[in-house]
Amino acid sequence: MSNTIPCRKMFTDTLLELAQQDPEIVAVTTDARGSVTLDAFAQQLPGQFVELGIAEQNAVGVAAGLASVGKKTFVCGPACFYVARSLEQVKVDVAYSANPVKILGVSGGVSYGALGFSHHSLHDIAVLRTFPTIQVVLPSDARQTRRLVQQLVDYPHPVYVRVGRNAVPDVYGDDDFSFTIGKANKLTDGNDITLIGTGETVWHCLQAATRLKEQGVAARVIDMHTLKPFDSEAVLEALRETGTILTVEEHSVSGGLGSCVAELMAQEGMGKLKILGIPDEAPIHAKPLEIFHHYGIDADGIYTSALALLGK
Repeated sequence: MSNTIPCRKMFTDTLLELAQQDPEIVAVTTDARGSVTLDAFAQQLPGQFVELGIAEQNAVGVAAGLASVGKKTFVCGPACFYVARSLEQVKVDVAYSANPVKILGVSGGVSYGALGFSHHSLHDIAVLRTFPTIQVVLPSDARQTRRLVQQLVDYPHPVYVRVGRNAVPDVYGDDDFSFTIGKANKLTDGNDITLIGTGETVWHCLQAATRLKEQGVAARVIDMHTLKPFDSEAVLEALRETGTILTVEEHSVSGGLGSCVAELMAQEGMGKLKILGIPDEAPIHAKPLEIFHHYGIDADGIYTSALALLGK
């Protein structure tokens, strides 16, 4: 099913709906209301909106201060800046201080495409999963994003949410699905191989699974929307029942989803694993889907890698 609403727009539209009923919700941004899609929020709820200009460090500090006095604070802007330029503030003011700030990082991964390495955020999972208290979520489509925002408003922990820039196809065809932060969703069943995606790669995993089925390969697909807390049980079940795992992420191959799975498998001493992601290099300058294809994290690359992993 097609979708024309970017996750960032679904996030802020849902936040506005909730904030109209709850004056304690506050949105903070850094000259990014357009890219974050906070224009309507700022216009309709100016008393619940804070604009800091191009000052991400200050924004995180202000958001932490507001959260410390009970405000339900969402600080929103480009992911590449909130996990680099303001990382010290995220570390100390949010994570160490356990202030339940919700950080929305938009245009994450390689969403900025041709703008290159300075604007890519391919280290965010690796860094933030080492910070105590903060949790990390990458919703896979707009419907799941809406459910996420509804849970975040009163969620007692700080959370980093990474979404892309453009609309992505629906992973969930309707609203009849479960969603809980920290609990992975099994989208298809299969006992030959498990494909685990996070964020925008989940749809590509589903497409690859469909093609694999045509070759007689039954692929399980898991939407690992939450990287911290990590759903170890979903992975262990997949290991016991399929024995082979292929992880796919719009992130460095170091420290992200693949590393979460590898660390678990190493301790359990079981299974076969291949990690698909961005290698240790500055990614090519291209459109996001062209970058996906170049590094084999689109449906074609996943399909090819899965067959190779199975020796087919």
